[in-house]
Amino acid sequence: MSLSLQGLPKIKRNSRIRVGRGIGSGKGKTSGRGVKGQKARTGHHSVKGFEGGQTPIHMRLPKRGFKNIHRKEIEVVNITNILNFIESKKLDSSAVITKEKLEQVGLIDCQRSKVKLIMGKDASIAATFKVAVDAYSEKAKAFSS
Repeated sequence: MSLSLQGLPKIKRNSRIRVGRGIGSGKGKTSGRGVKGQKARTGHHSVKGFEGGQTPIHMRLPKRGFKNIHRKEIEVVNITNILNFIESKKLDSSAVITKEKLEQVGLIDCQRSKVKLIMGKDASIAATFKVAVDAYSEKAKAFSS
């Protein structure tokens, strides 16, 4: 199969406006900058949040809260989700389920992150498999390896 460029639709591209090229262009003389003033000068660039010397809004408003840079991100895995993957034969319940296997099936994003196993509202599940993760909820401790 050969590709033909002739059959493709034409792409219309507007040419860029060339400023300062005479009266007839509509962008001659001042090149669309108006007359005089700081914005008409070369080298001018507006500072983000600058309000002409008035105290900017972001400084007038009160500060609230903070971002904790030492926050520990913990990924949570529910036992019912693991059971669904075991039933669909994507996980093997005979071997210990590790973080690497959980990442392969898509239950966690990264095996280097901290992972906590939790027990959902269904507390009637019998511990027939073992899961090796970093932390366990009180009900999920029966599944620890």
